[in-house]
Amino acid sequence: MNFWGEFFVSFLWHTAIVVMHQWKPPDPDVGDPPGKLGHAVNLVLGLLKWGGLVGAVGAMIAAGAMMAIGRRNRNNAAVEGAMGIPWVFGGIAVILGAASLVGWLTQ
Repeated sequence: MNFWGEFFVSFLWHTAIVVMHQWKPPDPDVGDPPGKLGHAVNLVLGLLKWGGLVGAVGAMIAAGAMMAIGRRNRNNAAVEGAMGIPWVFGGIAVILGAASLVGWLTQ
């Protein structure tokens, strides 16, 4: 690319950066949905969280059972059960921290 081509690309790039820094997207205030919709949304989110925690307890029981069953002559099952425990803890952390994480990201 010659001098003028590089100059033109550089000029367009810097102009785009200046325009993007000056433009602010709309950021409306967060509030509860109107009417009974807010209650319904809270109910659905609560049920999803409850179901996720029940699933995590079931996964932890399954991992323990795999470790117990794999104790004799089934080493692979015991290893798979032990390897599943950190994933269950990770899932629990995501389930319990989901609302806080999303709230932090949207600030």
